[in-house]
Amino acid sequence: MTNETQNPSAPGPDAALYARRASSFGAKAGAYAEHRPDYPREAVNWLLEPVAGRSAPKVLDLAAGTGKLTAVLLDMGLDVVAVEPDAGMLDQLRRELPGVPAHRGTAESIPAEDASFDAVLVGQAFHWFDPERALPEIARVLRPGGVLGALWNADDDRVEWVAGLRDLLVSMPTLSRSGDRSKPLMGHEAFGATEERRFIHGQPRTAETLTATVATHSHLLVMDDAERAATLEKVRAYLAARPETAEGEFVLPLVTIAARGVRAED
Repeated sequence: MTNETQNPSAPGPDAALYARRASSFGAKAGAYAEHRPDYPREAVNWLLEPVAGRSAPKVLDLAAGTGKLTAVLLDMGLDVVAVEPDAGMLDQLRRELPGVPAHRGTAESIPAEDASFDAVLVGQAFHWFDPERALPEIARVLRPGGVLGALWNADDDRVEWVAGLRDLLVSMPTLSRSGDRSKPLMGHEAFGATEERRFIHGQPRTAETLTATVATHSHLLVMDDAERAATLEKVRAYLAARPETAEGEFVLPLVTIAARGVRAED
């Protein structure tokens, strides 16, 4: 499942837990690379429409993780640079995509010169940023008229068995419902109004590989070993009981949510 969007920089008693979740992925970078879904090319094309007329646009994949979005951008023939804060995730990205320039850095402190990119894209990570610091920094590295785009893969809970698995997970005490991915991304004078579009997507899975996908999410990564094992056993039992998922390969239905804003011309 792909639902996790809380902002770890938000104030309150959950801030420490959110910070733990935000930094939990590196230890499981190999599993993340193997089991997380990619992004549909049509969603990326839509994000990049505002700069489609530019010759050889340069794209920053910010908070690139293990390179799920980076690989799509490469396949599209784009000039891409990756920036990722977690050393474990960055090492995995470099192993997966050795030819890509990849640097350690954060959305709040991007290792790039002013006006050096035509687009900054963020896959499954914008919700971890501190927007008050990240948005001015993203605006700094974008050229005038450049685009800031964000993508999230969300489970398509219009499908009955997907909704049932979601309900199983959010009913557990350590887990909580995801935030609204469609909330406006832009809150800085450099960007205009946010546009949003949704794209149908899917990921081939089996019961075991979907269970492994669930295990890569930060909710699970911060559990103690016993609680994590018990949670994953409940997931296995649920999938074994559903005719759609009990045997062989199936497609996990996803909706890819894409949002974009354009940097104001100077």
